[in-house]
Amino acid sequence: MKPTLLIYLLISVLACTSPATEKQSTEQKLITAGGTITEIVAELGFGASIIATDITSTYPISMQQLPSIGYRNQIKAEGILALAPDQLLTEKGYLSEEAITQLRQTGLEIHEFEKPKDLEGTYRIIEELATFLNVPEKGAKVRDQLRKDIRELEEYLSTVDRAPKAAFVMARGTETVFVAGEDTFAESLFRLAGIQSVGRGFKEFIPLTPEALISMNPDYLLFFESGLQTLGGKEGVRQIRGIEQTNAFKNEGILAFDGLYLSGFGPRVGKAALELAKAVKN
Repeated sequence: MKPTLLIYLLISVLACTSPATEKQSTEQKLITAGGTITEIVAELGFGASIIATDITSTYPISMQQLPSIGYRNQIKAEGILALAPDQLLTEKGYLSEEAITQLRQTGLEIHEFEKPKDLEGTYRIIEELATFLNVPEKGAKVRDQLRKDIRELEEYLSTVDRAPKAAFVMARGTETVFVAGEDTFAESLFRLAGIQSVGRGFKEFIPLTPEALISMNPDYLLFFESGLQTLGGKEGVRQIRGIEQTNAFKNEGILAFDGLYLSGFGPRVGKAALELAKAVKN
């Protein structure tokens, strides 16, 4: 065979196989566990690769149409394996240790990422996922958009001179009501939005007592929309003992946002903080 003909045949083979190889690399079947991870993976262009996700993954809205693997400790290894994924991308500590161990024993690739609770964490997880998915350029674009959103937020905050007090309340009916303290997404989000958090002197979430609520006397009470619904909406919040003595209740300072939008600290966190800042400054 002539050398020129051999070279031509080799080029032809590569031309036929390279696209298939590239296509195969982008057709990995992913399962995501954790709304922030799901949102970022989709933002990076891999939404179509996600075959199932958990119930906190509500954005983009198309994710709500996928099979659900459940929620946190309720997630079973069998349910994940039945969907035959190539990889599982999950928040650290989201699945039980038992489920993680069972999945690893089957040889399933599991990659864990720290869920962000502040802006620095948001930039970090975007970069980590972009690196993992081998799309650093897309990751840079997502981070650049976030920086733009933060600049817009800072410009808005420079025009206001009031820092109202607020509390984030986690409600699951009238019998299960908690308030957010330090080292929570709420403290970080309030700081971003130019709001004073009244959840001081304690960490994470604690039961909200009438005495504590009256003592804190926030100007605004912030809820997840789903949590407020368990109370019966804005009218139902009067069932929380002590609330009628707060400025928040007297001045109709009851706010509610989508849970993932508010707490996910994903790519939309700058927009969420700006929307919150405008809501309390009107």
